[in-house]
Amino acid sequence: MSLYARYGALLNGVLNQLVAEGALPAGLDRKNVAVEPPRDAAHGDLATNAAMVLAKAAGTNPRALAALIEPKLNALPGITGVEIAGPGFINLRIDAGIWRDELQAVLGEGASYGLSTIGAGERVNVEYVSANPTGPMHMGHCRGAVVGDALANVLAAAGFAVTREYYVNDAGSQVDTLARSAHLRYREALGEAIGDIPEGLYPGDYLVPVGEALAAEFGDMYVNAPESQWLQLFKAKTVAAMIELIKADLALLGIHHDLFASEAELAAAGGPDRAMEALKAKGLVYQGELERPKSLDDHDEWEPVELTLFRSTRFGDDQDRPLKKSDGSWTYFGGDAAYHLQKAEKADHLVNIWGADHAGTVKRVQAAVTALTDGRVDLDVKIIQMVKLLRAGEPIKMSKRSGNFVTLADVVREVGKDVVRFMMLTKRADTPLEFDFAKVVEASKENPVFYVQYAHARIASLGRKAAEAGVSLDMPADLDLLDAEELGLVKLMAQYPRAIEAAAMAHEPHRIAFYLNDLASAFHSLWNRGNDDPSRRFLIEDRPDLTRARLELARGIGQVLKNGLGLMGVEAAEEMR
Repeated sequence: MSLYARYGALLNGVLNQLVAEGALPAGLDRKNVAVEPPRDAAHGDLATNAAMVLAKAAGTNPRALAALIEPKLNALPGITGVEIAGPGFINLRIDAGIWRDELQAVLGEGASYGLSTIGAGERVNVEYVSANPTGPMHMGHCRGAVVGDALANVLAAAGFAVTREYYVNDAGSQVDTLARSAHLRYREALGEAIGDIPEGLYPGDYLVPVGEALAAEFGDMYVNAPESQWLQLFKAKTVAAMIELIKADLALLGIHHDLFASEAELAAAGGPDRAMEALKAKGLVYQGELERPKSLDDHDEWEPVELTLFRSTRFGDDQDRPLKKSDGSWTYFGGDAAYHLQKAEKADHLVNIWGADHAGTVKRVQAAVTALTDGRVDLDVKIIQMVKLLRAGEPIKMSKRSGNFVTLADVVREVGKDVVRFMMLTKRADTPLEFDFAKVVEASKENPVFYVQYAHARIASLGRKAAEAGVSLDMPADLDLLDAEELGLVKLMAQYPRAIEAAAMAHEPHRIAFYLNDLASAFHSLWNRGNDDPSRRFLIEDRPDLTRARLELARGIGQVLKNGLGLMGVEAAEEMR
């Protein structure tokens, strides 16, 4: 249990006392009561909003309730001062020994420091990437891949049971086009001069080895055969090859999914029919006509047609949505409803990581999940904005249609997995991100990847330098030698478990990157103090006792940095090259 959770439990005990004494009504909702760092460190070590949250429901005002809470908090062990601030916030100061104990906890728990049980084993399905299996991963897929994978790591660290899923869109017209493109490369492999790739087919050279494999397996059997004889076969073979290519690309980023779910297999198994029948049984399907689209002008022709509609407006959507087209085939939404029903049967929570082009479908899919599960399962959709690639400030021009685009593999091989992963998490996922090949490898404070990794590398070097200086690290460190400034870093370390829980509950893994940058910055600032004042250095040869204490502090910081980087899928550098 984290330090903040422990004091949260103590506060809860105080509130229970007040209930027992009749000073506070029983049954008040305490879910928004928090114990957290104060906004200004000068105000103390901990702060709680308990009086602010509970006062209205308790029939009193916040300062009056705070006055009831204050003496009971003051009586708790380890608390050295309690102060009521402003309209009713309560600030607490705790004994310095508590922070020294926290440093020992970081060192003792090691890789497990920060892990939480807040998820209580609830099942979360995180679906991410899910790019059409029509080619290699490009940088348009990269950000969603990293965000999804890091989120899965964070959720697991917070105690959730996580399934990492990739939805293979292998049932649409794009895979028919893929099969035809592979057939062209198959003919090429058999010696046919194919010339320029026809408009509408995939031009990339990544299909050359697919064509060669098909030629080796089938010879010239399908060169002049009608499409009906080879389309399904080539589609299955090419999609399988593309999935292997996608898996290999993702592996370069250290990303591995637990499950690859097939749209085609779901359709063949009657998934859409099953979803629609479930909605019908709830009275949520009807035959009707959609309203005239608002995007049409008065002079635009439009004729309403009768469609099979889902009453999605009952669940917060803007309009009811068609499950089937007028020709009786399934809409994309019909397939989406089926897929999400399949996922929801084995999960308590669903998280989808989608590109910005899917933003318009969020409400309808959420409506379907709520309807199909009677609200048992929730769906959160994180929209990922695009990554703009630059080289020394100049945009990189590319076109997937022409086969001229930067692949994920290209980027990872140029700058490394760790750089790519960290950079994808340096901004909120719903804001645009610039990725400049020149800047992400700079050894400067402005490069967040370097800044955090350099902090860990500096710490790793301390142990080596201490040994060279003859400072024995075998003796126990006297942490009482750490002063208030140094304990300030322990206070920051102690926020790491809160960062994990907050990132997990908000489904925002970038919070970990932000936290690590703050911790690295605080460490570098303390380190740089030694440049001006030798007494502030971590390694002081004639003060082995103080050196040992400061090295323990550094080790603790290094451990938290390593743990956080691990959640992001980034190695903690031992040295900078």
